Amino acid sequence: MFNKKSWKEFQDSGLLWWINQILHTFGWAIAIESDEDDKIVDAYPVRTTSRGFESSANDEGYKKVSQFMKNNAQQLFDETQQTD
Repeated sequence: MFNKKSWKEFQDSGLLWWINQILHTFGWAIAIESDEDDKIVDAYPVRTTSRGFESSANDEGYKKVSQFMKNNAQQLFDETQQTD
């Protein structure tokens, strides 16, 4: 089952940062473009020479991912218990 989510929700959860940390290992990232109202209008894979983020971005990212895990732990666990 799938539940379509927005790029904004993915970004706000910290998961875009988390995935980009992994992708940086291979010289890749997911880039997002926003309009003047900060609405995400596009997202796509890019090649990058970056290999990580500044410590302030990492601090914020870890906080967001930790909050996401805290808020969703029970649901994530319950989903692993379901059988088809």
